[in-house]
Amino acid sequence: MTPSSANAHHGIAECVQRRLYEVIPEDWGIYQRLGMAVPSRLGLYMPDLAVVPEEVLKGDGYYIPAGKAELVVEITSLATATNDRIHKAAGYAEAGILLHLLIDGLAPGGPTITLYGEPNDGVYRILRAGKFGVPVELPHPFELAVDTSSFPTP
Repeated sequence: MTPSSANAHHGIAECVQRRLYEVIPEDWGIYQRLGMAVPSRLGLYMPDLAVVPEEVLKGDGYYIPAGKAELVVEITSLATATNDRIHKAAGYAEAGILLHLLIDGLAPGGPTITLYGEPNDGVYRILRAGKFGVPVELPHPFELAVDTSSFPTP
């Protein structure tokens, strides 16, 4: 079981979620810790945020196929940093999720935000990267600049 997240973690998630609601279609939702199956990794992943068309959640299931997500967001914590940076990124790429945003307040060189995309053979390409304080642009279908200047740092 994953330990509870720090208040700063929830604050970052809320900031990103609020901005995403401004740009997503009406029939998409933003879900926290939604179960996502990644069969090639024999795993069930639960990203901090997942942007998913609402139709994908129809039915009585407890998870969705990961490849149905439009964007996943991971926010590192002490307990999950390695998993978020390495294992989940590889799983999301293998599942074919087009965009993966990693918000890493614990990065060794200082807090960073990295947007991954263009998954190919289970590997993402870095589309944009920067330190907290620098906006990161999300491409189509979002067309959104994520302002990181108010993100708390540990």
